[in-house]
Amino acid sequence: MLAYMRQWRDLRAHLSRRVGSRDLAEEALQETWLRLAGMGQAPVGVRDCHAFLLRIAGNIAIDLLRRERRHAARQISDEAVLRGIADATPSPEAYALHRDELRVLVHALAELEQRPRAALLLSRCDGLTHAEIGARMKVSDSMVAKYMVQALRHCRDRLRALD
Repeated sequence: MLAYMRQWRDLRAHLSRRVGSRDLAEEALQETWLRLAGMGQAPVGVRDCHAFLLRIAGNIAIDLLRRERRHAARQISDEAVLRGIADATPSPEAYALHRDELRVLVHALAELEQRPRAALLLSRCDGLTHAEIGARMKVSDSMVAKYMVQALRHCRDRLRALD
């Protein structure tokens, strides 16, 4: 205990550097004091009291640092909580806007010629590649690309007219 009292400042400085926090170092020193008080006397075979104290205090400081990091990792920010309880249901305004956009797209698709409409639906709804669409429609890949451009441009123009 006497060695602890003499080396307290050096121990605190060493632990502060090691864990990066003076508060955590002081907490480790308090824990070290309690552990030493529980031992009564230094265990038999301890040749260097300073090294013994450094080892005990360092181990306690590392344990406290790990506990603090685990605790910080489990903390949930207020923003994360709010995101978790936020209602994902669209507002009535958003619902109406999306419904209008869908109606415009349905009309735009109905206005398209049969081949561009088929190419667009095969691509977007069925997930086919240009090569697969070309094979199904018996046209070249470049013709599929032209059909896609024509269909997408037409739908884009109709949606822009909505705004």
